[in-house]
Amino acid sequence: MPNTPQTLAEAHRLRDFFAAQGAHVITADVLQPADTLLDLYGEDIRARAYLTSDPLRGEMVLRPDFTVPVVQMHMQTHADPARYAYAGKVFRKQENDETRANEYMQAGYEVFDGQNPAAADAEVFAVIADALAGLPVRAATGDIGILTAAVHGLRTSDARKAALLRHIWRPGRFKSLLKRFAGGKVPAARTALLAADDPFANAGPDIGLRSRAEVATRIAALRADAQEPPISGDEVLLIDAILDLRETMPNVLSHLRDIAVDMPAISAAVARMDARVAALAARGVDVENLDFEGSYGRSSLEYYDGFVFGFYATARPDLPPVATGGRYDALTARLGEGRAVPAVGGVIRPDLALGIK
Repeated sequence: MPNTPQTLAEAHRLRDFFAAQGAHVITADVLQPADTLLDLYGEDIRARAYLTSDPLRGEMVLRPDFTVPVVQMHMQTHADPARYAYAGKVFRKQENDETRANEYMQAGYEVFDGQNPAAADAEVFAVIADALAGLPVRAATGDIGILTAAVHGLRTSDARKAALLRHIWRPGRFKSLLKRFAGGKVPAARTALLAADDPFANAGPDIGLRSRAEVATRIAALRADAQEPPISGDEVLLIDAILDLRETMPNVLSHLRDIAVDMPAISAAVARMDARVAALAARGVDVENLDFEGSYGRSSLEYYDGFVFGFYATARPDLPPVATGGRYDALTARLGEGRAVPAVGGVIRPDLALGIK
């Protein structure tokens, strides 16, 4: 029931519930400039969003979510702290799953507050949980910040770290890159290309969007990378250990403290998680039974960089998450032209919430 009157009424109820927590109700245009999303996510966004061309406004996109326009709105106001609530339709392509709606309602709650990030994380999670009170849902949590800290701490080149960070949200690509950087097999075609004295010999005419100079720069980068020593097997095992974590929050914290002994780069991220667990407990959340997954949140839109969470229908594992959310500090820095504001938010799909009552 993605667009029924009942769904609309539930979306407005949720929006008003969020407003009662002190959030300012806002709206966002359905048509958004596409250049912002293209800058953030590259051409990959074309596979997930509906783009169109306007003769006056240029390339536009049907709003795929609210977070980007809300951040843009907030960064213009310079308000701090601030809380926002909203409800409206979002539009996303579902090319590989005909059962999932490509147009549906969202109601959301966003907090911009750098005074106590752990408390803000706990606030958003608890508010979303309260809005879903009485529904048969289970919560899952994760922390992208721990994995990014681990990548930053690897004893390897900045170029390799950048490549891994770029593909954190593409688990398959991340795994294959990590394997190759650890000394895994390089494709024969690439080996032959890098060994050639003149890689453009017999290449034929230039085709595609990249110039010959850009291709040459890429080949030079690949040659430089081929000279790098492999990432150590011990470091790969530590990354794998983080990704394989799947227990309750307190048990995961214990494991992460052990991992931090051998990988000190994650110590600050683990301390932030420790503070978050305490803040969640202070909010009345049963952290002793709250699930944490080391790889959770890696297939979402690519702006989450810290705490991530989702709520799922316990009796309907076939459904998308009823609610999702997380921290996106880095997004505010990019949209704020370097002026970062700690931010965390969550959204609920009212159609799914109604469907599992």
